[in-house]
Amino acid sequence: MMDGDASPATKSDWREELRQLGASEGFYEELGDKHTALHIKRGSTLIVTFENLDHVFEDGEGKMPWGFDFVTKRGWSMLGLMAHDWTWYRDEDVYAFFDRLKSEGFFDSFERVVFYGASMGGYAAAAFSAACPGATVVAISPQATLSRTDASWETRYRKAWKRDFSTRYGYAPDMVQSAEKVFLFYDPFAPLDAMHAALFRGDNVVKLRCRYFGHRIASMWIRLGILKPIVEQSIAGTLTEPVFYKMLRARREDARFQREMLERLEKKDRPWLVAMYCDAVLGRRGGPKFRQAMRAARKKMSH
Repeated sequence: MMDGDASPATKSDWREELRQLGASEGFYEELGDKHTALHIKRGSTLIVTFENLDHVFEDGEGKMPWGFDFVTKRGWSMLGLMAHDWTWYRDEDVYAFFDRLKSEGFFDSFERVVFYGASMGGYAAAAFSAACPGATVVAISPQATLSRTDASWETRYRKAWKRDFSTRYGYAPDMVQSAEKVFLFYDPFAPLDAMHAALFRGDNVVKLRCRYFGHRIASMWIRLGILKPIVEQSIAGTLTEPVFYKMLRARREDARFQREMLERLEKKDRPWLVAMYCDAVLGRRGGPKFRQAMRAARKKMSH
């Protein structure tokens, strides 16, 4: 698996390979029956990631946790937390794992610790950063909580609604108070994501708006070729708003973004905006869809 070998045929085979990798380069632990932790010891910077284990197996390049190659090739250490289900990591075994790492001084052996995740992983990155005061948090479209008391307006993720968000590591905005810096990326025009983002407050929270990106921001970053520089600069703590928004300008040339923007403008029923946008796109490239939309918009405007 690691050296170009065939990928394991089953999840049990794959987990055995992860176990062997952990034994040789760090550790591998199964935290109850719903979560797994893989640690790879390399350099003095530790990246803690959170994701869905089944998605790693089914979709992961090389069948490894997110960013394995990205992290290890830079000489950084990694602690990859993986969930077997949409648990939001609300599990006593996970709490106990981070309690133990904190009490044993695991994080103290690194000069820099960064908690990273998106959506459910973004929630977990924020929540469990409390185990390492002074860490950096990189959270993409995170939830603050799924508590029906504190976030009754959250209509997604029904599967996790019954989980307890009131105990340890529960309310993410409180958990990041001890972080050195929190980079929070979200789309202000995605109402539910924006409501979660509004709950994160503090001088250490840097909110970076990804307008019209929707919930799956990282996938658009990948399309635009800007994921790595954004993550690298976030990890280094050097990312600034001017640099970030300059990188986001690449979206203007992305065909998917252009189509989605056209759909948004058409839904608003503002033909003059549609015509202006189509004219701008067609000035840079061809596009039958945009020519058709511009003709339709101009026809509306003439009536």
